[in-house]
Amino acid sequence: MAGLARHIDPDELISKLHDHPAKHHQARSQTSHITPYSSRYNAGLELSKFKIPHDGAPADAVHQMLKDELDLDGRPNLNLASFVGTYMEKEAEQLMIENLSKNMSDADEYPAMMDMHARCISIIAHMWSVQKGEKAIGSATTGSSEAIHLGGLAMKRRWQEKRTKEGKDTSKPNILMGANAQVALEKFARYFECESRILPVSKESNYRLDPKLVKENIDENTIGVFVILGSTYTGHYEPVEEISHILDDFEGKTGHDIPIHVDAASGGFIAPFTDAKAGGPKWDFSLPRVKSINTSGHKFGLVYAGVGWIIWRDESYLPKHLIFELHYLGGTEESYTLNFSRPGAQVIAQYYNLIHLGFTGYRAIMENALANARLLSRALEATGWYMCVSDIHRKKGDFHYSKESAMKPYESGETSADYNAGLPVVAFALTDDFKKDNPHVKQAAVSNLLRAKQYIIPNYPLPPNEEKLEILRVVVRESMSMDLLDRLITDICSVTESLMNMEKSVDILAYEPVSQSVEKEHGSVGLTQKQKKEGRHRSGMEEGVHRTVC
Repeated sequence: MAGLARHIDPDELISKLHDHPAKHHQARSQTSHITPYSSRYNAGLELSKFKIPHDGAPADAVHQMLKDELDLDGRPNLNLASFVGTYMEKEAEQLMIENLSKNMSDADEYPAMMDMHARCISIIAHMWSVQKGEKAIGSATTGSSEAIHLGGLAMKRRWQEKRTKEGKDTSKPNILMGANAQVALEKFARYFECESRILPVSKESNYRLDPKLVKENIDENTIGVFVILGSTYTGHYEPVEEISHILDDFEGKTGHDIPIHVDAASGGFIAPFTDAKAGGPKWDFSLPRVKSINTSGHKFGLVYAGVGWIIWRDESYLPKHLIFELHYLGGTEESYTLNFSRPGAQVIAQYYNLIHLGFTGYRAIMENALANARLLSRALEATGWYMCVSDIHRKKGDFHYSKESAMKPYESGETSADYNAGLPVVAFALTDDFKKDNPHVKQAAVSNLLRAKQYIIPNYPLPPNEEKLEILRVVVRESMSMDLLDRLITDICSVTESLMNMEKSVDILAYEPVSQSVEKEHGSVGLTQKQKKEGRHRSGMEEGVHRTVC
């Protein structure tokens, strides 16, 4: 997630430096073209980074400089913190390269691309059990954040329209979500002026939205409930069907119809091929209470970053005055997005995946990811050093860690239907016994030492109310091969043993895996702590979601 950044004053920055190579460079007018490294651009004179340079530089030199700097980034396939896909087949990549210049806003110029967009909406709507007689409507977005904002705004406007017709006050809308919500959900409430009722999670609720608290916090001003199909913290699916029944009962008693928007950023491309077809709890348009769903095509939709999807079960749930009729470049288009220009190549790649893989292909990939996540979970628990907070490796209905169950052998030939539903996410922590025997070992040090081996595995606290428990988290994506999984398990065990054997005086937490660059140091938007606090207070967010872990 890109942060806000300020400009940098290069004169102020350079004045702090001394003995700069440019001051001693004599042959400024001479350029060697033997190799980029021996050119004046790379060897002795630094190009301006914060102001556009007066003169340009050779393409090969700039390419080499940027390539060298980008080598400092982590390896995408070892970024086990991210849900975003890092692998696509070469045929899909070729399609994207061939269509990089196509803009989704130019519908009249690229009719074939827009036809593929419409087919994706139809395919995904059917994937999510759109009901016969309903006319599902939706759009590609730049990701789930935009999609969530669109879904929330539609709920708010429908609520306002209904209240206005009844002559009731429309000034105090509220929306419910769990404290495990990704920050995009809270952003919707803050940006679109809606009270955010962020409900605490607990171990008893499996660190997800608690249906009992939903029942206690809804009222006539509730525009809807955000229910997450796949928590970014632990991978748990929230109980959409159970919450739907609570809202049904509330409507029966009060007459207030409260809709559900399902944030299926990750689960929207997993549940249809695994849990749902295995007879799991309902979560999609098979529940009348669910009016809209979003997902990220660039997560388990298996496309590179830059595409999300938002679909309403019927066009009647998208207020007409939110739809813009655009007359642009010779054509007429209906639009409901926050962005105008946006890439079309990812939409084409999504269509490629859908028709290339089909149902059986997606199911095989998702079942394999879940099987690998179960294997990693069991291996970690079998060490006796770790326990898993996630529970996709436990049989259905079993949500608790125990030493005995951790030592059970892996049973081959099983599918996700035999286990608790959830994302292929492994959220784990050191056991109490390990902490007692090794009080000098800090869990964050495990993350730091794994970073030295190029794995990115975050260590962070659970949502507010359960923040005393810190977890490490691995997202098992399609690209997690069995060979890489075997190496990962070996490296986690090796790092843990190293920490156990270290002298107690060694503080591995002093190792800082991410360098503080000049750009990052100057990139703050400049808000003081007082201003930040006041901003949260004005928005009713003082008890909000404080971390983003996706």
